Amino acid sequence: MGLTFIEATIANPARPRKTARLKFLVDSGAAYSVVPASVLRRVGIKARTSRSFILADGSTVTRRMGQVLFRFDGQEGASPVIFGEKDDSTLLGMVSLEALGLILDPLKRQLRPLPMMLASFAEA
Repeated sequence: MGLTFIEATIANPARPRKTARLKFLVDSGAAYSVVPASVLRRVGIKARTSRSFILADGSTVTRRMGQVLFRFDGQEGASPVIFGEKDDSTLLGMVSLEALGLILDPLKRQLRPLPMMLASFAEA
């Protein structure tokens, strides 16, 4: 099993010109993305909430969360982001990938377009 890294840009949704480019580990097992808190502060992202997370060793941590724009390969999507602390890895999680319209191909370890379906309900 290999690791997949990408370079992507984050932006402040209120001020889209305030950006930072980062190298992310694509983590298909993570729901949310993690960006260092210092980078988020630099682009003007403010924490709006906190959540508790269970780590692989069973311990629990609490992290602040906010909202950012992710940009990658011509795509843009808004997504929740965790304010990473000292030993946290910079991760791109599944919610952010889906906001970008992407999915990780687990065999080739490449990002692919996410099949987008729009269902309509016919009147009975």
